[in-house]
Amino acid sequence: MHVFVTGATGFVGLATVCELIAAGHQVTGMARDTAKADGLSKAGAFVHMGDVEDHHSLRAGLAKADAVIHTAFNHDFSKFLQNCENDRQAILAMGEALEGRPMVVTSGLGVLPSGVEINEETPAPRGNDAGPRAASELACEALMEKGANISVMRLPASVHDAGDGGFVPLLIRIARDKGVAAYAGEGTNLWAAVHRRDAARAFRLAVERGEPRRYHLAEDPGIAFRAITETIGKGLGLPVQSLSHEDAAAHFGWFAHFAELDIRATNEQTKALLGWKPDEIGLLADMEAHYFG
Repeated sequence: MHVFVTGATGFVGLATVCELIAAGHQVTGMARDTAKADGLSKAGAFVHMGDVEDHHSLRAGLAKADAVIHTAFNHDFSKFLQNCENDRQAILAMGEALEGRPMVVTSGLGVLPSGVEINEETPAPRGNDAGPRAASELACEALMEKGANISVMRLPASVHDAGDGGFVPLLIRIARDKGVAAYAGEGTNLWAAVHRRDAARAFRLAVERGEPRRYHLAEDPGIAFRAITETIGKGLGLPVQSLSHEDAAAHFGWFAHFAELDIRATNEQTKALLGWKPDEIGLLADMEAHYFG
């Protein structure tokens, strides 16, 4: 199978490219940066220079592919609303050119209701209940209603491995800057997590299956945020402190919403449909091994 991968030089995207090639697939990876494109070539992929905001380039990239995996997303939170809209438009542009070919689109477990059990059948919220990031899933649903072959891969708050530049390193920086590792209330709210290589394997299995589905990636039903905080405190040699929700808002700033996410996601359907289970090291052990060097 020839797979076109957006975000192919990113943390999850490059791992997915390597997973696909190791399984015998041909890959064309989209890249904006020529230096990072060299890494794609060394991995054995063809390179398509372009940008997800250039829809002509997107359609050209997928023109000769048998399937698409969309991992690209701009994580500059200073323009989060615009990034979500750009992603929605990119999904629509590719979806309308698929002509029956499968596409796997990246979404997040964080778009779903917090504090209640959710599974793969839980739809993305709509209307006033929908946050900006839900726009990607809603675009997928609109395309699926027209017959497009799209599946949605819901990633957790932490996709971890050495080289992680996401939420856990941000929490570590906040703790270092504030001189304390903190959590809100009892810290019993749950974060889901998955290792990067486990996520890459799921993307491969989903595109090989090639049918419209939602998938949940999480190594555990959830990890208490307090346990993550305690691991940070231990790793940095800092005190660990419970804060009121008001004080936590000041402590975490714009990240406070994410720090209090309570994602209770099951993944039984994902495991059954894909034959997938997480095999790599878990988040807390990974943090101890790679995040405080």
